[in-house]
Amino acid sequence: MRAEVISIGDELTSGQRLDTNSQWLSLRLGELGVETAYHTTVADDLEANTRVFQAAVERADVVISSGGLGPTADDLTRDVLAATVGKPLVLDEAALAHVESLFARRGRPMPERNKVQAYFPEGSRVIPNPQGTAPGIDLDVPRAGRTPSRVFALPGVPAEMKEMWAATVGPAVQAMQPEPRVIRHRRIKCFGVGESDLEQMLPDLIRRGRVPSVGITVHEATITLRITAGGRDDAECRAAMEPTAATIYECLGELVFGEEDDELQDAVVRLLARSDLTLAVGEWGTVGLLTRWLNDVPDAASYFLGSTIITSAATARHAIGDESAVMNDDAVWSGTTSALAQALRERFHADLGLAVGGVSVDAPESTEPPRIALALAARDGVTVKTVPYTGHSAILKPRAAKQALNMLRLELLKDSPGR
Repeated sequence: MRAEVISIGDELTSGQRLDTNSQWLSLRLGELGVETAYHTTVADDLEANTRVFQAAVERADVVISSGGLGPTADDLTRDVLAATVGKPLVLDEAALAHVESLFARRGRPMPERNKVQAYFPEGSRVIPNPQGTAPGIDLDVPRAGRTPSRVFALPGVPAEMKEMWAATVGPAVQAMQPEPRVIRHRRIKCFGVGESDLEQMLPDLIRRGRVPSVGITVHEATITLRITAGGRDDAECRAAMEPTAATIYECLGELVFGEEDDELQDAVVRLLARSDLTLAVGEWGTVGLLTRWLNDVPDAASYFLGSTIITSAATARHAIGDESAVMNDDAVWSGTTSALAQALRERFHADLGLAVGGVSVDAPESTEPPRIALALAARDGVTVKTVPYTGHSAILKPRAAKQALNMLRLELLKDSPGR
């Protein structure tokens, strides 16, 4: 069974408001085992709405819309649905009494215009809205040679929409399934290679039509592999996904750092706790990202002892305790970053010091990309590496911070108990 979710409103198509209703409804449909094949957003225009609903009922077994059920002239959903099935709008006395009672409870007379909210396409069913003046519409739309498409029109107010889903629409959609079914997802997080390189490491897992399916997305250099499976219940879905997850772990090894909402900082703090090690951080090129991320991890304070954020060469010299240090080429940047990692480790009495240096600035005629130095200081010495500082400006700092965390993660994995 396939679904389409329609969001209605000029405020959405103009970009003035973010459509979160579609996301929420799609998640709920997935919990019931219904695949959402389409998201459509349409302005408050009669012709455009009519075309959208006509297309939706032809290609989807279930259509869920939000918006367009208010009392004003730009609320068109009831008219569009009536036109879609070729039926008139008829007054529902019980719905009208409910709307009137809401105004009475608020001590206000009901404007005549609100009466329109009690009109429904002939043959449709009313979806109660206990807290609002916009009842929903449940309508079967005939399709030649096929079962009807079922349309559930809900108000755009999220609180009302969610209550109506839980009380009426969700159970109705579930009852449409020939047998109990759910859809579940499992997200595996990776870091350390590019998207295309990672895909080549997996044996045909991203192939379209594969069951369970595997999708791949990238955000600020973190790659997420999303396994999706359907089944009768959660346990069946998890069992169906497990062989695919095992293949991913086997093929990718240490590129995998966690699952679901994990970020690299979560993996690092877990490894610090497992090894009972403490960390201090020095940041120049990432201007505090590492500090913020690590502080956001629950219970990180036991292992993340503190940080110093560098904003200039002068503060870098002060941090490493060498006011005469010269910083003008890649080799010196590496040396400065190494000294910073060691100085921060000693200052905070930490087992490890992690530092991100400044960005090297090559001569204008150089063809070499800018680079940034990373250093990890431990009891037995300092490891330094430089990595390219290239790409879209929006991800330069996050990627550098993640490269530093990943450097630390891989080092911690070498000596992690129970590895």
